[in-house]
Amino acid sequence: MSRALPGSRTSLALAAGAALLAPLVAASPAAAGEEPGEYSVSALQFTVEAGGRTCVVDADLYRPAGVDAARPAPAVLTTNGFGGSKADGSTDATAKAFAARGYVALAYSGLGFGKSGCLVSLDDPRIDGRAASRLIDFLAGTRAADDGTVADYVTRDGAGDPRVGMIGGSYGGAVQMATAAVDQRVDALVPLITWHDLNHSLDPNNAVGTTVPGAFKWQWTNGFFLIGEGQPLINPGLDPSRLGSPACLHFVAQACETQRLLVSGRYPADGTEAMRRFASSVSPVSYLPQVKAPTLLVQGQADSLFTLNEAQDTYETLKAQGTRTKMIWQSWGHSGGLTDPASGELNLGEGNLETSYVGRRILAWFDRYLHKNASADTGPDFAYYRDWQAGYGEAGAVPSLSRKMYLSGDGSLVGSRAEVASGSRTYTNWLVPTSHSESSLSGLLGIPDPEPYDTPGTYLGWRSEPLTAPLDVVGAPGARLKVVSPGTERVQDSGDAADRLVLFAKLYDVAPDGTKTLVNRLVAPVRVPDVTEPFTVELPGIVHRYETGHRLEFVIAASDTAYYGNRGVKRVTVVSAPQDTGVLELPVVRGSVS
Repeated sequence: MSRALPGSRTSLALAAGAALLAPLVAASPAAAGEEPGEYSVSALQFTVEAGGRTCVVDADLYRPAGVDAARPAPAVLTTNGFGGSKADGSTDATAKAFAARGYVALAYSGLGFGKSGCLVSLDDPRIDGRAASRLIDFLAGTRAADDGTVADYVTRDGAGDPRVGMIGGSYGGAVQMATAAVDQRVDALVPLITWHDLNHSLDPNNAVGTTVPGAFKWQWTNGFFLIGEGQPLINPGLDPSRLGSPACLHFVAQACETQRLLVSGRYPADGTEAMRRFASSVSPVSYLPQVKAPTLLVQGQADSLFTLNEAQDTYETLKAQGTRTKMIWQSWGHSGGLTDPASGELNLGEGNLETSYVGRRILAWFDRYLHKNASADTGPDFAYYRDWQAGYGEAGAVPSLSRKMYLSGDGSLVGSRAEVASGSRTYTNWLVPTSHSESSLSGLLGIPDPEPYDTPGTYLGWRSEPLTAPLDVVGAPGARLKVVSPGTERVQDSGDAADRLVLFAKLYDVAPDGTKTLVNRLVAPVRVPDVTEPFTVELPGIVHRYETGHRLEFVIAASDTAYYGNRGVKRVTVVSAPQDTGVLELPVVRGSVS
């Protein structure tokens, strides 16, 4: 590792675990404008078979007053983010909000967390999804809790088929899709700030169309690992079903093998393929074809863990296969803390469900698909928070790449090939990181985070002229690049992908006074598939207005403190000529010009 995570194993696990719990709450739209009702809460346990183990799932049942077999109500199933439990603020508050608005709510601690047994299996549909399906059996009235409790008061669409939706954030988001993939009885999903493919989440390669592994996102990944492995230390006296082997205390074995491979800094072909298969198997990318439940995706713009790109990949897959889906890009995500959304945004602390845009959209989604209110307006296919207007823009789709800018040999970013000056520029990486985007857990641990920086000689930048009008970028910018690196060319086919060139692409907003802003501190790690060929980069999605008088600066840097980087020193040259140069493409909202 380039540096150790700060703090003790236990304190980091506690702090990061709390931070990864999404602060969300939702309620039945049928109760909009009404006073919340009363409900009772009962602690229940369910014995399940999961991953070859028998263990107990710990849950709380929230039953609204007046709901019985003669007057049934739809149900909502919710669970925690990574490291949390049924009792954490977001899970408990969500269940209470639904119950107060007339839904039967069942909140449970995910496998391996809280007082639930079994190993942490990363929302594997064959394990976590099947366990959640057993809870749906309870809501269907076809199985009892361990104490004999039976739920015969949930609305049914048929024998053994309860009317049930799911909501949750992060780890509690992916499990919804894992459950819907193995249980077609789920009627509606609202996954917030979650992943599409853990290969990209933990080891991203933003080079398009390649299977070459990426750059290890060591801060986020090791934080997760400490949370999971620290469970026996944080919660002494755990159920034996939660204990693995001395080499892998609390995760399924393949998760520990993946973490060890990433930490090693090596990518041998056999180990890399095993890692890819496992990460895909516990990710929506592998099982979305089985997800048929209407899905409202909510992703955060301030999120370097699960970027907007991941939600867009899930959205496009579901849309293409005919699953009803819509997508919202809200302001907050995992980065910078989760407890301070922008003014007017959905905020658990404020309880502003009916008065926040995202809250109203969630209410309408469940009104439509759980109450079967055909007149409920579920809103546009795509919506995005605009901080320059403190409100949402709406569209039928994410804007496509529509504006090209060219990398000139003199370091300028120009609007046409004719303006490109011929020339070449070079940088060299050091053996330690020389660029900084973020300290991934800093805001969550209360540690000051330096402003983003790049060390001269270890990066290249191309800067535009000042804009003559605002430029609104909504979506993922792209870049087409070609680099020259003879040292890399000699070793890139060694059989270990770690010998390939790594670089980090990013887009700054430069104010008239020279102040630079890296939007949401996001970067695009790239392990170049072949330095003898051009390659395309997809940058992280953003929603950002470049104001009049500001400049865009496109940068490729040799390293980043939040990621593993190059093995050895590699000299990199970029050559530009009018008919042969790098291209930056931007998804610009129509009507936005420079």
